[in-house]
Amino acid sequence: MTDIYHLGDYSPIVSDLAARLAAGNVPARLRDHDHTLWRETPTEIDNRLGWLTLPADIGPQVAELEQFAHAVRAEGYRHIVLLGMGGSVFGPEVIRQIIAPTAGAGCPQMLTLDSTVPGRVAAVAAAIDPARAIFVVSSKSGTTTEPLAFYSYFRSRVDSALGPRSGGRNFIAITDPGTPLAELAKADHFRRAFINDPNIGGRYSVLSCFGLVPAALAGIDLKSLLAAAARMQNRCAPSDAADNLNPGLRLGAAAGALAKAGRDKLTLIASNGIAGFGLWVEQMLAESLGKDGAGIIPVAAEPLQDPESYGNDRFFVQLRLATDDNSATDRAVQRFRSAGHPVAILELSDPYDLGAEFYRWEYATAVTGHLMGIHPFDQPDVQGAKDRTVNVLDYCQRNGRLPPTEPGDAGRIREMLAAAQPGDYLAIMAYLPESDAVADALHTLRRRVMRHRRIATTAGYGPRMLHSTGQLHKGGPDSGIFLQLTHEHTADVAIPGWPFSFGTLADAQALGDLQALQALGRRAVSVRLRGDPAAAIRSLTDAL
Repeated sequence: MTDIYHLGDYSPIVSDLAARLAAGNVPARLRDHDHTLWRETPTEIDNRLGWLTLPADIGPQVAELEQFAHAVRAEGYRHIVLLGMGGSVFGPEVIRQIIAPTAGAGCPQMLTLDSTVPGRVAAVAAAIDPARAIFVVSSKSGTTTEPLAFYSYFRSRVDSALGPRSGGRNFIAITDPGTPLAELAKADHFRRAFINDPNIGGRYSVLSCFGLVPAALAGIDLKSLLAAAARMQNRCAPSDAADNLNPGLRLGAAAGALAKAGRDKLTLIASNGIAGFGLWVEQMLAESLGKDGAGIIPVAAEPLQDPESYGNDRFFVQLRLATDDNSATDRAVQRFRSAGHPVAILELSDPYDLGAEFYRWEYATAVTGHLMGIHPFDQPDVQGAKDRTVNVLDYCQRNGRLPPTEPGDAGRIREMLAAAQPGDYLAIMAYLPESDAVADALHTLRRRVMRHRRIATTAGYGPRMLHSTGQLHKGGPDSGIFLQLTHEHTADVAIPGWPFSFGTLADAQALGDLQALQALGRRAVSVRLRGDPAAAIRSLTDAL
C-alpha cells in the first residue's frame, strides 16, 4: 500500500499541522483512550474506542467464526440475507462488493436488505428460496425498527416453508450484550446469536462480529482481511521516530486542514474494483463529523467531469486498486492536480487491503474530529427524524392516510439551484427501489447540475441514508440543497404482526426526514414521481 499527497499551496499547512499533532502526542493520547481529545467528559467516548485495537483483539475469534461459517455452508444454503441498517450493514456490504467475487466457488451469495421500500423488499424475497437462506439480523442496539420488521417478514416466510419449530435455524443475530434482539434470538430459537464488544460504535464496527460474521459466511478469508488491518494498526501506532508520520494521522490532518480552508467536499474517486468503498466512507465521515453546524461532506460515485465543473471546495482522494485498469481515473486526477485542486492518492495492492483502508479512515476520522472540535462518536441529530417518523405513523393509524403535505415540483428545485452559492451542494435522497436504470438517471441529473451550477452533488437511497448522511444533512453546515424523490408503490408488502406495511413505513420515514429538514430551515423539497421512476427522473432533469 502506498499514499501520495499532492496538496499544492496547502502542503506546508498540512505538513505543519500533522507535525504538531505528532508533537502533541495525539497518537499516544488516542491509544490511551484520552477522551479530552474531543470533550471534557467521556460520554459516548470511553465506550466507543474498542476499534483502536480491534484488528489484533479479534484474532482469537477468527477460527471459531470460520468454523461456524464452514458448518453453515456445508448444509447447502444458497443465500445469506443480511438484515440491518447503517453501521451494522455498510461494512459487510462493502466487503461483499469488493472481495466476495474472489472468494471462490461454492459460497452462498450474499444479499443485503437495508431498505423498507416495498419494491426492494419484494426483490430480495423473489431472489431467494427462504428454506435455503440464512438470515443475519444485525443491530447494535437490538431495537432498530427496520431489521426487526425485516425479521418479522422473513420469519413468516421461513416458517411457512419449514414449520415454526425448524424456522429458527435459518436465523443468526449480531448484537450487543443484553439487547432485546439478544432476547428475541433466544426466545425464537435462532441458530446462533453473536454478542459483540459493546465498546465499539456502530459505524466503527466493520472489523468486529458485525462485519466478520457475514464475511465469513460469504467465504471471505478473514485472516487476510485482518492481517491488512493489523498492519495499518501498527503503522498508526505512536512512534518516537521524527519521520514516522502514520497514515491515519496524515489523512486526518489533510482532511481537517483542508476543510477549515473551505475545501470541505472530500470527493472520492475510486477504480472499479473498489468503487463500493464510498458507501462505507459516506457514513464514516458524514455521521461522525457532520454536527454542530460544521463537518465534511463526503462525495462518492459522482460523475467525473472536466475541472471547470468543480468549485474551489474540493479535496480529491483517489482510491486506486493496483490490479484495476486505472487509466481513466489517473487522467482525471492529473487534470485536477493541474487545475490546482489538492489530491491524495491511496493505492491498494489487492482487494484484501480493504481491511487496512477501514482502519486508516476510522483513525483519520477520529483525528479530524479532534482538529475540528467535533465529537466523532455520537449522532445527536439522527433521533429527530426517527421521532417524526413515529408521529407520522401514529397519524396514519388514526386517519388511514399520510398527513397532508405541500407537493414540490421542478420549478421549486430550479429556484433553489439558481440561488446556489459557491460551497453549496445538492443532496439527492431517493426513496426508490434500486436499479441500474434509476442509478443511470441519477448519474445524469448529478452531471447536469455539476456542469451548470459548479456545485458538488451527492446521492443516496432512503431510508438507508437516514443512518448515514442523515446526521450531516441536519447537523452539518447549512450548505445543502435537498431534493427528496419518492414514488407511488406499485405493490405494497405487509409486515406480519405489525400495524402498518413496508410502504407506509417507507413513506413515513421519507416524510419524517423532510419535516426534520424543513424544521431546521434547510432548503428541502420533495417530488413525488409518477410512472417509471428512471423515466420520471430523466424528465425532471430536462425540466431543470
